[in-house]
Amino acid sequence: MVSPLDLQIAVIVPCRNEAASISNVVHDFQAALPGATVFVYDNNSDDETARIAAEAGAIVRSELLPGKGNVVRRMFADIDADIYILVDGDDTYDAASAGKMIEKLETGILDMVTGVRVSVDDESYRPGHKFGNFMLTGIVAMIFGSRSSDLLSGYRAFSRRFVKSFPALTSGFEIETELTVHALELRMPIDEVETPYKSRPDGSESNLRTIQDGIRILKTILLLAKTERPLHFFGLFFAILATTAIALSWPLFSTYMETGLVPRFPTALMSTGLMLLAFLSMACGIILDTVTRGRQEMKRLHYLSIARHRRGMRD
Repeated sequence: MVSPLDLQIAVIVPCRNEAASISNVVHDFQAALPGATVFVYDNNSDDETARIAAEAGAIVRSELLPGKGNVVRRMFADIDADIYILVDGDDTYDAASAGKMIEKLETGILDMVTGVRVSVDDESYRPGHKFGNFMLTGIVAMIFGSRSSDLLSGYRAFSRRFVKSFPALTSGFEIETELTVHALELRMPIDEVETPYKSRPDGSESNLRTIQDGIRILKTILLLAKTERPLHFFGLFFAILATTAIALSWPLFSTYMETGLVPRFPTALMSTGLMLLAFLSMACGIILDTVTRGRQEMKRLHYLSIARHRRGMRD
């Protein structure tokens, strides 16, 4: 086991228009992790976020493509470290919890530790956001497995091999969903740590659009389900189409058995068409499932080829 004192820790902070909070974030993580390097990636801020972050002692870089997902993709590509701490720049997460997350990451030889948010006041975690997170976390649990209790947490610790094997395909606030599904699909060792979650400081406004971003996250979950679970996804369409076809054709079949006649010929044609679509959907699911299994094997092999630490140390 390599001591955390011998490892390079990178605190990576994606932010946009966080001038009111970024200085506190940088100072808090410098105090909590004295040996770490704090990187702030500014995403087209209209305020003094970049200047304030630099004055606070962070290494400041920029990403012009809008969206948190684009910023995370850039950070993961640019920065080479042994341990990565991803945190938002809004000063809502507890920097002191980073040490516990790193300890769990290293002692357990894990690839991701999520900071599960625990509200410290009534304003920090609004009921609407809490319900949305609960609902989306439940949907992911049903599809991919229930190993995460806070799908949308922006506070996470990663190993190097997680970061360097992560494809980062989403562009916005869906990135947390993609991070979780990536770990679940490759069956990575992951865990969680409870961390205090506080309100934004005065003068700070959230970039999250509750309804719009919630819909985008739900859409991302469905797209990931189609990509990573094609047999289940298209099997659901098979069940719906086949059930509808049978429900429509059963009265016609009963009449035919009694009289030898086929009434409502258009309904019979519709039932036949729906059943054909049902089996076409199932065939697509079977074929894509075979392709997906091969792709997952390649992703797993690529993940295993990356050392957890830059020096190639194996635990």
